[in-house]
Amino acid sequence: MRLDRSTIEALGGRVVGRRREIELIVAALAAERHILLEGPPGTGKSTLLRALAHALGLEFTFVEGNAELTPARLVGHFDPSQVLEEGYRPDGFVDGPLVSALRNGSLLYIEEINRVPEETLNLLITVMSEGELHVPRLGLVRAGAGFRLVAAMHPFDAVGTARISAAVYDRVCRLAMGYQSAAEEASIVQAHLDGAAAEGPPVPHPFLAGVVEVVRATRNHPEIRVGSSVRGAIDLVRVATSLAVLRGGRTDEYGVGLDAALVSLSGRIRLHEASGRSAEEIVTELWNQTFGPPAGAAEGEPDDSSKVSDPGKS
Repeated sequence: MRLDRSTIEALGGRVVGRRREIELIVAALAAERHILLEGPPGTGKSTLLRALAHALGLEFTFVEGNAELTPARLVGHFDPSQVLEEGYRPDGFVDGPLVSALRNGSLLYIEEINRVPEETLNLLITVMSEGELHVPRLGLVRAGAGFRLVAAMHPFDAVGTARISAAVYDRVCRLAMGYQSAAEEASIVQAHLDGAAAEGPPVPHPFLAGVVEVVRATRNHPEIRVGSSVRGAIDLVRVATSLAVLRGGRTDEYGVGLDAALVSLSGRIRLHEASGRSAEEIVTELWNQTFGPPAGAAEGEPDDSSKVSDPGKS
C-alpha cells in the first residue's frame, strides 16, 4: 500500500475530524501492522475504517464479534453434501470471513473483539504472527498482499466481554479513540440532518448545539456509568423534528425537545447501581440544566410547551 497524502485529504469530506487517527491508521497499514481501535461506542470506529478502506481501494470484510464466533464460523467449512459425494476436496470448502480475507488480501474488521471466545482469539494470534493459517483437510492458506486484521473494542468492562490477552496486544498497534469535540459532534448531527429525506420544521442551531451539550453531559454525570454517544444526539434531533410535525409545533419547543430526549437517551445511558433515580429523571435534569425549565415552572404553572431557551443564555 502506497502512502499518499491526497488520500488523507480526500477523506476530509467523508469523515468529520479524526485527522490524527486517519494518519495513524494509514501509517500502520502501510507498515503492514495489525491494528486495535479502542474506544467507547459511537466514536466512529467502523465509519472511519470503512471510509479508509474505500479511499485506499482495499477490500473490507466485516465480522461481528460475539460469543457464537467459533473458529469454524470464522474459518469456514466443507460442504457436507460434497463431502459425502466426493470427499474432502478443496473446491468443496466454503470460505469463512478469515479465509476469504486471507485469500483476497483484504482488511478483516472484527467488531467488539473482546466478546470473541478465547479459542477463536488463539486462532487469530497465529494468523497475525505467521501470516498463514493451516486448515485441516484443506491445507495451508497464506495471507495475500494487503491482508490486515483491524479489531475494535470498548475500553470498559460489560456483560459478555473478556479482557484481551497480552498475546493479542503484543501483535497489534493500539489506537485509543475518544469522543470528538462538541463542534465536531454538532457537525456530525448536522450532516445526518442534511442527508435525511424526512420533512419537518428547520432545526435552529442553538437547539442543535444544546442537544449535543445534553448528550455530552451524560458522559460526565456522577450517577451515569455509561453515557450516550453522538448517535443519541442524531436520534434526538430527528425524533424532535418528526414530533414537531405531529404536534404542529416547533422542534425547539420544550415539550417536543424533552420528550424526544427521553425516548432517545433513556435507553442509551447506564446508571450506577448506587443511583436511586431513573434514567428519565436524570435526562430531564440535564435537559433543564441546558435549556432551562418550562415556562411557568417557577410559579407552579403547567408546561405550555413554550420555546426552550438558548443554551448559551441559560
